[in-house]
Amino acid sequence: MKATPGPELFQQKRAVAIARGLIGRHLVRRYPDGRAEARLITETEAYVGEGDRACHARAGRTARTEVMYRAGGIWYVYLCYGIHEMLNLVVGPADWPAAVLIRGVEGARGPGRVTKSLAIDRTLNGAVAGERSGLWIEDRGVHVRRVEIQATPRIGIDYAGPVWAAKKWRFVWLARSWSAHPAA
Repeated sequence: MKATPGPELFQQKRAVAIARGLIGRHLVRRYPDGRAEARLITETEAYVGEGDRACHARAGRTARTEVMYRAGGIWYVYLCYGIHEMLNLVVGPADWPAAVLIRGVEGARGPGRVTKSLAIDRTLNGAVAGERSGLWIEDRGVHVRRVEIQATPRIGIDYAGPVWAAKKWRFVWLARSWSAHPAA
């Protein structure tokens, strides 16, 4: 049974719990030619508001971060290092900027590889995470045991300082690590 989570799930102030809860769900991409591809989500990271020194919203509202201030259930896609598109699911109520970075899906580990393998780019920035946009999350009944999910510090955020860099807000599904490419 396929079930797309309703917007109320993504509009709660629970970014870290949502990041963990996305492990084992499917990221579904429908291409312009009509075919669809679903991949198990295997790795995520949470970013929680203006107080989180690793979050883009730490500097407040900007043209780049405005999408993060909208109600959860939309995509935040940005360019990193001028090379990689990064896919984030905005979570939380309006005016509470938080997001979950999709770091890995089955067959593609590393956020740049995720977007490249599924042809995701900034045209999806601000789009609703739903079938109409061509990119959505589905719960297909995959059960992930809590012991199969490793919580680790987030990657590449040393600039945020030791307290924020040490937060274990990155989640990796250990049972699916074998099916992914090396991290990038």
